[in-house]
Amino acid sequence: MPNAAEILVDTLINWKVEVVFGLPGDGINGIMEALRTRQDRIRFVQVRHEESAAFMACAYAKWTGRLGVCLATSGPGGTHLLTGLYDAKLDQAPVLAITGMQFHDLIETFTQQDVDLTRAFNDVAIFNAQVSDAAHMENLASLACRSALARRGVAHLSIASDVQENELPEADRSKRNRPSHTPDRWFEGSRLPAADQLDQAVEILNAAKKVAILAGRGALGAREELERASDLLAAPVAKALLGKAVLPDDHPNTTGGIGILGTRASQDALSECDALLIVGSTFPYIEYYPEPGKARGVQIDRDAQRIGLRYPVEAGLVGDAADTLRLLNERLERKSDRSFLEKARQEMTRWRDAMALSEAKPDVPLKPQLVVKAFGRRMPENAILAADSGQNTEMAARHIDMKAGQAFGVSGALASMACGLPYAIAAGIAFPGRPIFTVVGDGGLAMQLGEFSTAVRHGIPLKVLVLKNGMLNQIAWEQMMFLGNPQFGCELQPIDFAMAAEAMGGIGYSVSRPEEVEGVLEAAFATQGPVIIEAVVDAYEPMMPPRMPPDYARNFRKALPDTPGHDQIEDNVGEEPLKSMMSEVSEEA
Repeated sequence: MPNAAEILVDTLINWKVEVVFGLPGDGINGIMEALRTRQDRIRFVQVRHEESAAFMACAYAKWTGRLGVCLATSGPGGTHLLTGLYDAKLDQAPVLAITGMQFHDLIETFTQQDVDLTRAFNDVAIFNAQVSDAAHMENLASLACRSALARRGVAHLSIASDVQENELPEADRSKRNRPSHTPDRWFEGSRLPAADQLDQAVEILNAAKKVAILAGRGALGAREELERASDLLAAPVAKALLGKAVLPDDHPNTTGGIGILGTRASQDALSECDALLIVGSTFPYIEYYPEPGKARGVQIDRDAQRIGLRYPVEAGLVGDAADTLRLLNERLERKSDRSFLEKARQEMTRWRDAMALSEAKPDVPLKPQLVVKAFGRRMPENAILAADSGQNTEMAARHIDMKAGQAFGVSGALASMACGLPYAIAAGIAFPGRPIFTVVGDGGLAMQLGEFSTAVRHGIPLKVLVLKNGMLNQIAWEQMMFLGNPQFGCELQPIDFAMAAEAMGGIGYSVSRPEEVEGVLEAAFATQGPVIIEAVVDAYEPMMPPRMPPDYARNFRKALPDTPGHDQIEDNVGEEPLKSMMSEVSEEA
């Protein structure tokens, strides 16, 4: 008869789970044995740190739309999962976390690794349970999988090490717990909005003169319907970062990203529109939305809780993005006045011209924009790109144009450092053979550098571009712009990442001069297997929003004199396109 660990793993197999990310430990020995004896049906991917296991499970769920699973031992193994699990919680990714525990009759006796992980996971998990025996596992394993998928969040099962060995004949089954009364299946149905809300949305959008669309990750499966809506409404489409791949960046109707990492065209479109259609996004930076009352709002989201979360919408369409847009498009009138869209296109042309200036500068130190643009330009049409969190995110968002067929991922609402490499590895595991790319910073990569050996072990065709500026650069600019404080505590001890790649069995390249970039990238892209490309770039290249708010400009000027490297920063700010951004705001301030 099967034991609790075997019931768990068999349930995962029945739920079509193909991979479990984790790190072995004595608190999960029973589960590891169940995985070993079933390795022909389910794959265990060993990581170097449990945080990476959770990031990978979250990313796997995002890349595939299926359940991501991570596994960790008791005590610190389980607590290490939390950062990656919060990433899943905030970005609504279905993830099952499985953790071990000490012996069931030693809980709360101050024994080794005596951490109550169910209590620790209370905030992060939408389903959180401690398994009591094998009969209990029959019910909980399926319910945990179903809960994560149904509520798009984290489910957690905590299992004492001796309970993992508990067999069904030994379980204390109650008379109501009949064997096999829980099906190992996922049931999904269509989600359509209420008719009165659809009527209201049609009235708002048809009456508006200047409609803007904000699209997020929830619109990823609705490209055709989104394009149709944009055409009918003559509406520019601004993209939240998680929705970067919703439309190709060269699509004539998109104005690219929104927010501090976005474009001026997107910012202007949202500030000037008289109606806003939000599709699958709860982009968190409220200051980039229209002023409340200035534009009428319509929002499409499959989660009713998120309707009206950022903007006071009048029509809330609770439903699947593609199905709802299809219903909406049938009743939208094609606008004859295309002037608002045309203005956005012209502004986007000016923005691209401005970005091209920074992408072509032959300066030393090497400009990060130049190497990131060259890196992205070489990505093939089926590429998968992951970004980390920091100034590197701005570089990827603004200077890599996503093409049709490419995919993009990042830690969205959590915006955690050290996510880029695990996200990329998860993509390689999910889609064997597809070329994988990631843009990271030296701060974030150092935090999970050991996972590069995981990519080597699995032969993932991964190209890692690390922007090495010896700084936690986004944090430095935030210190200056948000509060007017001089940069402090952001300098990093340098690491030779190219050498580290070689030490872990991969290939490493380094580039520090603009004339070397194309040759190094050509060699790196021709290399099989995992590669790190270390780009030594200008530490004093500012990170700025598309239109500098007056208070940011004042704070920046206040902090600059006492900030290390202020002369170099002044030189950079004195060149285009940064000069125009600063001078325009300085007059307003």
